[in-house]
Amino acid sequence: MNLFRNNRNYTNHSAFYHFRFPCHCSSMALTGSLLAIAFLFSFSGFLGFGISYDRPPPRNTLSVPLSDDLDESSPQQVHISLVGKDKMRISWITEDETPATVDYGVTKGAYNFSASGSVSSYTYLIVYTSGKIYDVVIGPLEPNTLYFYRCGSNSQREFSFRTPPVELPIEFAVVGDLGQTEWTKSTLEHIAGSTFDVMLLPGDLSYADFYQPLWDSFGRLVEPLASQRPWMVTQGNHEIEKIPVFHSQSFTSYNARWHMPFEESGSDSNLYYSFEVAGVHVIMLGSYTDFETDSAQYKWLQADLAKVDRNRTPWIVVLIHAPWYNSNTAHQGEYESDGMKKSMEGLLYGARVDVVFAGHVHAYERFARVYSDKADNCGPIHITIGDGGNREGLASKYIDPKPEISLFREASFGHGRFKVVNTSHALWEWHRNDDVQSIVADTVWLRSHVSDPACEV
Repeated sequence: MNLFRNNRNYTNHSAFYHFRFPCHCSSMALTGSLLAIAFLFSFSGFLGFGISYDRPPPRNTLSVPLSDDLDESSPQQVHISLVGKDKMRISWITEDETPATVDYGVTKGAYNFSASGSVSSYTYLIVYTSGKIYDVVIGPLEPNTLYFYRCGSNSQREFSFRTPPVELPIEFAVVGDLGQTEWTKSTLEHIAGSTFDVMLLPGDLSYADFYQPLWDSFGRLVEPLASQRPWMVTQGNHEIEKIPVFHSQSFTSYNARWHMPFEESGSDSNLYYSFEVAGVHVIMLGSYTDFETDSAQYKWLQADLAKVDRNRTPWIVVLIHAPWYNSNTAHQGEYESDGMKKSMEGLLYGARVDVVFAGHVHAYERFARVYSDKADNCGPIHITIGDGGNREGLASKYIDPKPEISLFREASFGHGRFKVVNTSHALWEWHRNDDVQSIVADTVWLRSHVSDPACEV
C-alpha cells in the first residue's frame, strides 16, 4: 500500500500558528482568528484543557496544502467507513459543489454501479466556511473484494479500497492521538506497510484545536490511507472545539467531517456507536459526552451489550479516549476517566468485554485483565495507544513504583495491530516507530472470554 503515492508539498513548521493554508476567508479575518486562538490558549486553564504536566518539545508539524494538480471540483480528503454488514460510506470535500455521486466497480476504470448521497457544509466562528462535504453510502458489497471508485463528476482521480472479510481472521490497525507531524507521517507509513483490514482510532484526530484549516490539512494527510481502508473513529478532547460565547456547539467539525454509522446501531449520537465486522463486535464510546447512569449513552450501551450474539461475534472490543487505567503521571484524576469508569466499568465486565483501547495519554501502556483496580481474569485487557504522533509530544513520566496490573509501558510513538485469528485467540502487537523501521516492541496472545469456561456469563 503506497501511502504517499500523490505528489505532496510537505512544509515543516514549529508551531500551529505558522500554518499557510488555502482558506475560504480573508487574510485579515484569519489574522483575527489566530489572535483569538492565541488568546484562548493563554486562558486554557480557565477553559478546562490546561496541561498539567511537562512534555518534551513539540515535533515538527506538517502542512499539507491542496495539490497543484487539483482544481475546485476535484475530490479531496477522501475517506471511507463501514456501514452495516455490506456497505461503505464514502466521504470527500470539494471547493465547488459537484454531484453527490460515487461510481464504482470491481474493474479498474469500469464502474458498473452508482450511488447518490448528500452534500453539506458548516461555518465556524464566522470567519471559516468549510468546503462542500459529501456523504455517499455504496453497496451492497462483496467481502474481501477490491473495488475501484470515483467521486462526483471528476473522472481524473480514481481511488480503490478492499472490503474486510466476512469471517475471521481479521486484522485491525489501532492508533490514537494522531495529529499531523513528522511522527504522524512515520506512523502512517508503518501502518501502510501492514495488511490490516480496518483502522480503529480512539480519538484526537487532527489537533486542529479551533483552527479549521488544520482539519483540511489532516484530511489530505490521511487520504492515501483512509481512502483505501475503512477508518472507524471516536472523538477526543481535541475534537470538542467549543468556545463559550463565541461557539456554543461542541464537535461541529468532527461531526460534519467524520460521520460514523451511529444510526445503524440504534444510537442517537455520532459520538457513540457500535458495528460488527467478521467475528468482532466493536463499541466506540464518547468520553466527552454524558456517560452517567441516567444518560442516553449509558442506556444505549446497556441495550447494545444485551443484543450481542457471542456465537456470531465471539470478540467484544471497546474504544474510549480517556483511559480508565493509567500509570502515567499525565491526565491523572480527570472526570472523563474516573467518572466514566465508575459509571460503565460494571457493564463492560458483566458483558465480558475482551479488550478496551484508549488514547489521550501520549504513550503506550498495556495492563493485565482487570476489574475494579484489581487483576481479574474475566475483566478486559486495557491498552493505552495515544502515541500516534501528535504535536504536543510524549508523556514520559510514570508513577513509581509501577502498579502490578501494568504489564508494559513506554513513552514512544507507534501504533498497534490487533489480529483476531479465530474465535478463541488473537495476537496483539505494539510497533514502536522511534526506529527507522516499525519495530515490534510488545506482543501478547489473547484468549477470548467466550472460550474460557471460567468466565461464562
